[in-house]
Amino acid sequence: MTGYEMFWPMVAHAVLVFILYALLAWRRRGLVKAGRIQPAQFRENHAANEPAESLVVRNSIANQFELPMLFHACCIVLYVAQADNLAAVILAWIFVATRYAHAFVHVTSNDLRYRSPLFALGFVALAGMWVWLGIWLAFS
Repeated sequence: MTGYEMFWPMVAHAVLVFILYALLAWRRRGLVKAGRIQPAQFRENHAANEPAESLVVRNSIANQFELPMLFHACCIVLYVAQADNLAAVILAWIFVATRYAHAFVHVTSNDLRYRSPLFALGFVALAGMWVWLGIWLAFS
């Protein structure tokens, strides 16, 4: 390992966030052009008036700043503590892969039958990262 592998999943997650912001802009622009909503309605950020096509994307973006914040913190601490081994990197990639899949389901079908297991798998991967960090810190 070169020492920077722990950062690539973080970069990949940031790319997901940028993709979601681009999708939100694209969907909102389409809604405005179709006359379904006025641009001024986005100024106050009221979800109650936002059409479902863009609301699900906005909610998906919000999700990227909840559990993933623990992911980014853990990645940094794993790196600083020199606990970023192959297992931790694999768990990080699993977490990011589930975030991509979760976001895809969220902005397409938004079907909880698929979203919930993807969230749970990512949660378990992230919990595994934190457990590994705790073990590393306790026995180093």
